[in-house]
Amino acid sequence: MNRILLTGWFSFLHGEVTAGDELALRRVESLLDREGLPYDTVWSPAYRPRELHLEAVSPGRYGTLVFICGPLHGPDIERLHDRFAHCLRIAVGTSVVEPGAPAVTGFHHVLARSGGLGPPVVDLAASAATTGRPPVAGVILTQGQREYGLRRRHGAITDALQGWLSERDIARIPLDTRLANRDPQHFDTPEQLMAALSRLDAVITNRLHGLLLALRAGTPVLAVDPVRGGAKVTAQARACQWPAVVPAEEAGPAAFDHWWTWCLDQGRAQAAERRRRFLDEPDNRLTDPLLTLLKQVSDGHRGAQARHTPPR
Repeated sequence: MNRILLTGWFSFLHGEVTAGDELALRRVESLLDREGLPYDTVWSPAYRPRELHLEAVSPGRYGTLVFICGPLHGPDIERLHDRFAHCLRIAVGTSVVEPGAPAVTGFHHVLARSGGLGPPVVDLAASAATTGRPPVAGVILTQGQREYGLRRRHGAITDALQGWLSERDIARIPLDTRLANRDPQHFDTPEQLMAALSRLDAVITNRLHGLLLALRAGTPVLAVDPVRGGAKVTAQARACQWPAVVPAEEAGPAAFDHWWTWCLDQGRAQAAERRRRFLDEPDNRLTDPLLTLLKQVSDGHRGAQARHTPPR
């Protein structure tokens, strides 16, 4: 009966689970662990399907209910008051929007971060412990490129990469090489995209320019060619002498793991070298013949003009 039940918006089926919520919870859990106080934590089955859920809790096991973080508002919290009416109910690190609302007045104690009787208090998440620093990866994927017809494996490659990412401790940032004007979902200029790419630990992509621009920024890249038999992603990797490219036929966790590990190790120095080479030793195999052709056209145009200039 003295056991404590830790709840929050992270406990409700349709509640929102934020990083701040979980860090605030960790702060409270560490406090209880330090003091040797027994507790259970309840999670939304949509977020943590294998953990303890509200529906499975026997209220009689608990003498205290603690609600952590978030706004004190709405019927979900009011139902907690009804179901755990016998418990001492405490809200901590919460925001009070309407002081007279049943969701607020149902608690015996409200230790608010804002909206309470006292001045604002720093949120619990600020000093919660975290473990490690996962690598940060920009994820640049496309499901387009219909021009490849039956050779396209874009959908399967995207699913494979997203499934692999969901099982790895990688901080994922969706990015797009497409530019747009005044669209918060896209960059306005190439410089904005390059600024983002240069600050990442690695890039994961199935796009040619996802590969090239990551290397242009000096950032290692795990590239997957989404076309059976290889197409422009494989060709560009070969042109850049970049080994971390996975053929569509070999796409899967084993290949991804191998090249991801390589990217975070040897790939860092190699990506930096590619960037130096692009800037200091540009490849002129496309620009030189272009300039030759343009000069020929220009010279021919001037010659034609001279032949057709009427005498004075």
